[in-house]
Amino acid sequence: MSEKLSLDEIRRYWTDQVGRHGASPAASWSDLRVIELEIKEIVARLKDGDTVLDVGCANGFSTVEIAAQRSVRIKGIDYIPEMIRHARERSTRIRASLRGSVSFGVGDVTALDEPDASYDTAVVIRVIINLGGWEQQVRGLRECARVLKPGGRFLLSEATVQGWQRLNVFRAEWGLPAIPVPPFNHYLDEDQVVQALSPDLELIELVNFASTYYVGTRVLKPLFKSLGADVDVADPAMEWNRWFAQLPQCGDYGTQKLFVFEKRG
Repeated sequence: MSEKLSLDEIRRYWTDQVGRHGASPAASWSDLRVIELEIKEIVARLKDGDTVLDVGCANGFSTVEIAAQRSVRIKGIDYIPEMIRHARERSTRIRASLRGSVSFGVGDVTALDEPDASYDTAVVIRVIINLGGWEQQVRGLRECARVLKPGGRFLLSEATVQGWQRLNVFRAEWGLPAIPVPPFNHYLDEDQVVQALSPDLELIELVNFASTYYVGTRVLKPLFKSLGADVDVADPAMEWNRWFAQLPQCGDYGTQKLFVFEKRG
């Protein structure tokens, strides 16, 4: 397993990513197809008129897409100022095409500058895994719970240990090496997350929204490559990836999953 980066190194990594990719979704992740699947699942669980806090919004790609599809009031925050600069620039350029309203600010998931019980929904997309360890992760999770109104929803899309392990078991059956956890990530244990939030939040759903896609792109695609196919396994722009993203999702092989929590009244 790769040696884990420190919190300062993780911050530098993401600052470098936005310097490389600017307003592109690749600033947060190169796999646009999973991002699209993620946004689809989140939008399906929002209602017009909701107040939404998008915590750790990176360059605001998903934040703006949510505002384009739902008439919500959404605020995105991130701890990298350069990410927020790109988010504001993009939202300004396309503001006229949005159904909802969007704003951005610099903020830290572990110490949110937001009042208690002030949002209908908190959205967190691939953020908690970047906090360096469980103590910081719990702090971030509980901060997101704190700002929710009673009955509010916490939509948490993160990589889980269980999904990662099951995917690697599938790969091993076909002679493929394990996919390592990136050095800037600490994947979440599903049971630990549910337990840590249980005093305030109830788990409503755990959605394996990318399982079929992961089988197609992390098992079948590299398997065909190993058999001699001339393909770039890491290229998410291939028609192969687009096709698998459109298939019905089944199984529990997706590393990325969506937790849907509801705040107790």
